[in-house]
Amino acid sequence: MKEEDVNRCQIQEWYPKFKSVSIRTFIHELPESFVQYLLDDSGPFLLPASISNEDAFPNRIHNPEEEEDYQVSEGSGDEAEALSAPCFPELELKIKESIETLGAAIFPKLNWSAPKDSAWISTSGTLRCTTFSEIALLLRSSDSLIHDLCHAYDSCSDKTMSRPPKFFLALRKWYPCFQPEMEFRCFVKGQKLVGISQREVTTFYPVLCEKKNKVEVLIEEFFNDNVRVKFESDDYTFDVYVTEDERVKVLDFNPWGAFTLPLLFTWEELEQKAREGDDLELRIVESRCGVRPGLKTAVPYDYLDVSAGSGWDQFLRNASEELQQQTKSPEAGA
Repeated sequence: MKEEDVNRCQIQEWYPKFKSVSIRTFIHELPESFVQYLLDDSGPFLLPASISNEDAFPNRIHNPEEEEDYQVSEGSGDEAEALSAPCFPELELKIKESIETLGAAIFPKLNWSAPKDSAWISTSGTLRCTTFSEIALLLRSSDSLIHDLCHAYDSCSDKTMSRPPKFFLALRKWYPCFQPEMEFRCFVKGQKLVGISQREVTTFYPVLCEKKNKVEVLIEEFFNDNVRVKFESDDYTFDVYVTEDERVKVLDFNPWGAFTLPLLFTWEELEQKAREGDDLELRIVESRCGVRPGLKTAVPYDYLDVSAGSGWDQFLRNASEELQQQTKSPEAGA
């Protein structure tokens, strides 16, 4: 993998080329001061002061008696200054305007990644945001964004830097009717589409069994007509969403291998398919026994005990074995 392959997968790089076949998105360059705020873990967790008096938890019930227990005692001027919340007024105003233009609700994403691991902390349990404060809460709480901020080029054979010179915040229109079962990850090797996987592999969706063949045809046609010639890398992955009226929308691009999840495949399988010229294969979760619960949880991964012998460890092993049996059985290939 080369640095240029990683760079092409940044949303500010690919979105202008695929704007007509993607979801509506506004992209803002982040000031370095905000990037450093996201990286800073030396002090207390402080959300930026909002010039609009917006609250990251708008639905919470304020109880003054209980909140007295959490008041910071007054100290010297130096202590008060050290605990003062940062403020990014220009960025907040730009983001507020974009949110209003996009229908009052968005989900955020940096150059490569969205803060999916911190969705548990939001009031809705999703990435849906309506204010700058909610966006800041998700970004500041996310561990997965450390990849974007510090480790994006770690797998590059020609690595010359640890981070891009600029960071961007993409505000993507929130669609309440979004159906997670209709999102798919596509794997391209040597500019050939070699595999497609259900993106949300933590749930069994019976409707996918009925739509599988049609979805495969739609995605392959979309790749040939819209992606293959426009995207310049030879090896990469891209995520798509298939709408109810059978239109395909590109959601994201990611490098081949490295930190990108192969989902219902393994990278070895995909490499072998490319070498042997196998026909395109779409994999879905065929039954409730085939789900992959370890790939998405409602709480941070650190909260789970997945050590050898634990309940989660055994559950994941059983799910993996069941899935392998499905993909090898005659019925799975039908």
